[in-house]
Amino acid sequence: MLETFLVAFTAFFATIGPQDAAVIFAALTPDLPNAERRRLALRATAIGSAILLFFAVFGETLLSYLGISLAAMRTAGGVLLLLIAIDMVFARVSGAASATPAERAEAAVRDDISVFPLATPLIAGPGAIGAAILLMADARDAAEIAAVLSAMLSVLFIAYLLMLAASPVQRLLGRTGAQVVARVLGVLLAALAVQFIFDGVKESGLFSA
Repeated sequence: MLETFLVAFTAFFATIGPQDAAVIFAALTPDLPNAERRRLALRATAIGSAILLFFAVFGETLLSYLGISLAAMRTAGGVLLLLIAIDMVFARVSGAASATPAERAEAAVRDDISVFPLATPLIAGPGAIGAAILLMADARDAAEIAAVLSAMLSVLFIAYLLMLAASPVQRLLGRTGAQVVARVLGVLLAALAVQFIFDGVKESGLFSA
C-alpha cells in the first residue's frame, strides 16, 4: 500500500504540478485581497478535484463505453506522460501539464480564473486525468484504491496550500529551485510512463506468440 501511495503521489505531483499552479496563481492575482485569493484557490482546487475524482472513479467505465481498451489507454497515457516528463527534465513548458502562453494571456483578462486556467488545465490537465485513470485501473484491491485516492487528494491539498502561499514559495524556491524539483520528478515520471507503455503493449497481445 505504501509503495502504491508513493508511486501515485509522484505521478500526481508531476502531472498536477502544484508549484506551477502556485507560480501562475501568483502572477494572475497580484492585486487581489487575501480573502479573494483564498476564495479563488479553494474554488479552483475543488473543481479540479471533482474532475480528477470523476475520471478516477468512472474513467475505466467511460473507456469501455467508448470502445477503448485499457491496453490502448495504458499505451497512450504512457506516451502522454513520457512527453510531459521530457518537457519537465528539459525545463520546457508543457501544454498537457500547464497553461500555454496564449492561455495565460487569455486568463489575465478574466474576472474569475478559478475554472480556467487554474482548475483546468493546471490542476486537472490531460496528464493528471490520464494518470488518475491508469493508476486506478492498476489498483488491485480496496487498500490500493484508497492509496491512489489518498495520494491524489494529498497533492491537491498541497496545490491549494502552495497557491495560498504562492508569493513566499516563489521567492523561496526561485526559478532554479523550481526547475530542480521539476527535473527530479520528471525522471521518475519518465520511468513510470515507460512502464505504462510496456504494460499496454504487453496487454494488447500484439507481440504474443
